[in-house]
Amino acid sequence: MEHHSSLNTVQAGIKEGRLNLKNLVEEYLERIKAHRYLNAFIEVYENEALQRAAEIQDKISRKKAGRLAGLIIGIKDLICYRDHHISAGSKILENYKSIFSSTVVERLLAEDAIIIGRLNCDEFAMGGSNENSWFGPVKNYADNTKVSGGSSGGSAVAVQAGLCMAALGTDTGGSVRQPASFCGVVGLKPTYGRVSRHGIVAYASSFDQVGPLTTSVEDAAIIMEVIAGKDEYDSTSSTLPVPAYSQHLNVSGKKRIAYLPETLESEGLDPEVKALMEATIKKLQDEGHTVEPVSFPYLDYVVPTYYILTMAEASSNLARYDGVHYGYRSDNATDLESTYKKSRSEGFGTEVKRRILLGTFVLSSGHYDAFYDKAQRVRRLIRNKTEEILSYHDFILLPTSPGPAFGLGEKTDDPVVMYLADIFTVQASLAGIPAISLPLDNNSKNLPLGIQLIGKRFGENELLAFSKYLMDVTKGR
Repeated sequence: MEHHSSLNTVQAGIKEGRLNLKNLVEEYLERIKAHRYLNAFIEVYENEALQRAAEIQDKISRKKAGRLAGLIIGIKDLICYRDHHISAGSKILENYKSIFSSTVVERLLAEDAIIIGRLNCDEFAMGGSNENSWFGPVKNYADNTKVSGGSSGGSAVAVQAGLCMAALGTDTGGSVRQPASFCGVVGLKPTYGRVSRHGIVAYASSFDQVGPLTTSVEDAAIIMEVIAGKDEYDSTSSTLPVPAYSQHLNVSGKKRIAYLPETLESEGLDPEVKALMEATIKKLQDEGHTVEPVSFPYLDYVVPTYYILTMAEASSNLARYDGVHYGYRSDNATDLESTYKKSRSEGFGTEVKRRILLGTFVLSSGHYDAFYDKAQRVRRLIRNKTEEILSYHDFILLPTSPGPAFGLGEKTDDPVVMYLADIFTVQASLAGIPAISLPLDNNSKNLPLGIQLIGKRFGENELLAFSKYLMDVTKGR
């Protein structure tokens, strides 16, 4: 199968007659079948994708096709698509079909993207390795003994392995960026409110954002251009106009970039990740940019603050899954109380139950002030300090993850160790600002390594442009 590096190359091939969209979809379907062992897809929309391909090919020939015509994309199993199953990677939504489509799906379809299937993920987006899914773990294409990252592991691997051209994931505390780093693809978390959350299964409502995973910054830009913008169904979505991201990918002038010395001195940082950071800093300095250390004194507090707040929000959001309204209902229930208890005990996985219990605890009387209220105050400190750094700098540069993809089963016995792997991604999530993971190199074992850029609030335009520039100047390292 020919490698299609970007949507532009596919659209050019179709326009020149070298590619036929239906044949292209068939190639991807064959590749998905050949790589079932990766467990990236939960469900493939084979007949539907082929039918849409024929319809869109006709629209292309009549010059009436949308901006995403030719894009074959997968969606994370947290994104509602009308009359299609959605399970959030959980038994508790077994056999549930969505009665409406999310705003992001409607916008993709309106611009003639082809949705080829739904992708595996950690249950309710709770995990950093895609080992918490009811459907089993997703394997890293670079090394099948390694995790894919999470929670959008299926989305990352599907793009990594060439099973689709792009995918949508959700990012609460790094769930797009960390698997993108582990799988060697581009992963963008937009500013909170930039993309509608309508029709997205909620984990933590003040954090969740939909973002693209792609092989190129150009594709991330055009997808963002389509899915971003105000939505009357989401009161948290921003009314700010959406720039034509894909038309503004050129960088002008030299930039001021901060890096956090605490990240390079962080315990557990892989030596090869540190070396990549140092090489990237030197490359940018050689290119004439100002890259300087700026202290961030709250690094040790970002992970506990993030988990206190997200677990509290999860305990509230997941209360709706009770075995009564929809989804899984225990066969062992005998009355209303046992329906609640048994359905939730049997339907939720271990990690989800852990987070619900901890979240309920931190919200409980006598603990609210000591945990939840204090965490909200620390979140404000983190946000203020981050925005202060960005008031003097264009971007913040830091690792995406402390190391490359780790082994399947390596960290499942110690939740705290797993949580600490989010140390570099949750800062942008707590601050509600955009961040992107870029695949700048592989380590000595040929495992991908990602470097992260954090941008200013609603600064996706500048962030995407500089990301493309950074990918270009480090190409062939």
